[in-house]
Amino acid sequence: MKQLSSSQVRQMYLDFFKSKGHSVEPSASLVPVNDPTLLWINSGVATLKKYFDGSVVPENPRITNAQKSIRTNDIENVGKTARHHTMFEMLGNFSIGDYFKTEAIHWAWEFLTSPEWMAFDPEKLYVTVYPKDTEAKRIWHEEVGLSMDHIIDIEDNFWDIGAGPCGPDSEIFYDRGESFNDVAEDDPENYPGGENERYLEIWNLVFSEFNHQADDTYEPLPHKNIDTGMGLERMVSIVQNAPTNFETDLFMPIIHAVEKLSGQVTYGQSPQTDISFKVIADHIRALSFAIGDGALPSNEGRGYVLRRLLRRAVMHGKKLGVNEAFLYKLVPVVGEVMVSYYPEVLQQKEFIEKVVRTEEERFHETINEGLDILNELIEKVKATSEDTLNGKDIFKLYDTYGFPVELTEEVAEDSGLKVDHAGFEKEMEAQRARARSARSKATSMGVQSAVLTDIKVESKFVGYSHLEATSKLLIILKEEEIISELSEGTAQLIFAETPFYAEMGGQVADHGTIKDQNGTIVAHVENVLKAPNGQFLHTVQVTGKLTEGATYELHVDEKMRNRILKNHTATHLLHRALKDILGDHANQAGSLVAPGHLRFDFTHFGQVTAEELVQMEAIVNEKIWEAIPVETVETDIDTAKNMGAMALFGEKYGKEVRVVNIGGYSIELCGGTHVTNTEDIGIFKIVSESGIGAGVRRIEAVTSKEAYELMNEEEKQLKAIAGIVKSPQLKEVVSKTEQLQQQLRDLQKENEQLAGKLANQQAGDIFKDIKEINGTTYIAAKVNVKDMNQLRQLADQWKQKELSDVLVLATAQEDKVSLLAAISKGANEKGLKAGDLIKTIAPKIGGGGGGRPDMAQAGGKNRDGINDALTEVANWLSQS
Repeated sequence: MKQLSSSQVRQMYLDFFKSKGHSVEPSASLVPVNDPTLLWINSGVATLKKYFDGSVVPENPRITNAQKSIRTNDIENVGKTARHHTMFEMLGNFSIGDYFKTEAIHWAWEFLTSPEWMAFDPEKLYVTVYPKDTEAKRIWHEEVGLSMDHIIDIEDNFWDIGAGPCGPDSEIFYDRGESFNDVAEDDPENYPGGENERYLEIWNLVFSEFNHQADDTYEPLPHKNIDTGMGLERMVSIVQNAPTNFETDLFMPIIHAVEKLSGQVTYGQSPQTDISFKVIADHIRALSFAIGDGALPSNEGRGYVLRRLLRRAVMHGKKLGVNEAFLYKLVPVVGEVMVSYYPEVLQQKEFIEKVVRTEEERFHETINEGLDILNELIEKVKATSEDTLNGKDIFKLYDTYGFPVELTEEVAEDSGLKVDHAGFEKEMEAQRARARSARSKATSMGVQSAVLTDIKVESKFVGYSHLEATSKLLIILKEEEIISELSEGTAQLIFAETPFYAEMGGQVADHGTIKDQNGTIVAHVENVLKAPNGQFLHTVQVTGKLTEGATYELHVDEKMRNRILKNHTATHLLHRALKDILGDHANQAGSLVAPGHLRFDFTHFGQVTAEELVQMEAIVNEKIWEAIPVETVETDIDTAKNMGAMALFGEKYGKEVRVVNIGGYSIELCGGTHVTNTEDIGIFKIVSESGIGAGVRRIEAVTSKEAYELMNEEEKQLKAIAGIVKSPQLKEVVSKTEQLQQQLRDLQKENEQLAGKLANQQAGDIFKDIKEINGTTYIAAKVNVKDMNQLRQLADQWKQKELSDVLVLATAQEDKVSLLAAISKGANEKGLKAGDLIKTIAPKIGGGGGGRPDMAQAGGKNRDGINDALTEVANWLSQS
């Protein structure tokens, strides 16, 4: 076996399959683009779904990649096992309807055993096969020459997600030797494919040949595919003879950096502290890459996953004696480890560090609150003479504050308590079930359309320079069937040439009409999409006769196209202005260019201020008024990048690209349609800006006619306000409104002062009515104040004057009743708690509440129950 670094293993894999005619696809963003079924890119095949489901036919049906991936269903196992990770790399080779089992198996064997490549000892390799897949077993035995005792039947070797493409698979295992045995020789799991550490799975070859139907039947796919996956981390652990994935050059530099930050703990000293090192190394890799790809910590979706990873890593840092923000210092280390194939981490180092550090510091501000809650729970359990922390409480700490269960257990054990693991697991399983349910609502992968995939005719777009074209009708498609003629209904058409733009890159499709040679409209174009092989597929409503092979006149709706042009060019200007004002991290995360408005989604950490929006809007309008020519150039991708062209977030580009250059200010790769000069846009106006998800914000804007109409409507509203505030001139509206606001504030202050005086007068009366039960003095009264805030003010007076042991006040405003209970420090020490009292009397007003031992409050709607609630105070005291 060769001694190789992780970067050498990765490159060797890609070079091998490149030598077999595969195109090397770059690693895509971890954040899925236009795929709502995935939270993260979780495998090498996930980015290739468009090829496997037939929606796009690749230029080369043979593809290989090294794809960064994230899986988060087993976060709690990371660090505890040898091979669990959140972020990992999947090496894969794929065939889209090209080669199948024979080549996939032979090439896998060649890569692993050939002296030119990995040079593994063949005797150390075992394979598993699906029992009914006799063809795969035959190839392994008869063609590759693997002995039968190295081929194991496994019933689970069938890759199936419940619907869509599926098929048998063959897994390859490496025998690490007896020194890795963690089970007895006669243990039933001691075999390749069993639960053991000796036989390590390194590669899975999936032979996708069936379509799993809704009725649970399996139909052969029109085109059979190959989908393989090899975990880089596992391969490197074998090549570098590492006990686990973590003792490799992918993780050890990070672990050594953590050792220095700790200054008191060394990796390898104890299994317990080793877990903390592994968790930190794993999680900072995932955080660095995910943030670099546009995901940001938040309380939902993938942002919640990042927040949870970061908090888990911080807590493990505390176990190593690191009590300040430190994770951000590891970002450059991650970048250096991965730079050979993923330079983007170092390129975005400052931004990633900023996000991680900000999130760490925020967590440190709240971590003490979590510890306080844990200590409060422990005291509560001890007070009831119990010995176990409740599973629901443990889960809340874990889920809300990021406390790992083992940390809760450690603190509990220090206090002499046990932990309800079963209850915690029940809550965890309920959360997993909710996640599975949410995922199951979306379809993971579509099924190939054999008809569209097999259509090979050429279709050319001429719409950049022409809005009309005379063209031959090549294909009429209705309900997945090619027909020769049609006179009514909905159909899909492919022409030899078309001026109609197909929906892509956020720009909506053109609409228009199709006329016959007599000038009669025979169809209305309602949408245009790209077919799998790149043809322009027109969805039409047919009103006359269409015949395959006949020639027709295609007319784009010019007014609609012109409105779209303005919004698309304005989108490019806005994108550049965003980066100018917010920073280069503000990348496009989606867009819509329609005739009536534009929508632009972008990644940004934090709020966008009103002033920043004004600056962006001003920049775009300045570029419009400068009347800058908009130039388009078709060139190769390398030349475009040398021109400074900006590639859009998550987009894939071919060898030939189209560059849209707006006077050197905005240079982007774009296949859309644009104005010839920025002055054609007229005017640009931002309508709204909002957050739409974790670290993703949205700007909606209008141009030209729609911008004028918006400003006109806003002027009408301003004039209406001017009339209300009696301002004859519009420029005085703001000052007049501010004067009215100040007058209102003054009146509110005066009102509050009067209410306070009234409350004080009432206090003088009610505070005199002190009663006593069993040696405890109390005041219970109804007062006429406006809200709970004033009840608290009265309670503050009572506390300062030390008038009684217990105070209960009630007030009613319209349909709302408020109750407040306060108990003195001395009464607290005797065991009386305001929270217990309020829970007893609150049902009388049809409500509920709670609070601290010294003060609690409740709300309800039953005004008639106030007297009963106040009377109940005496009953409660007599029984306490």
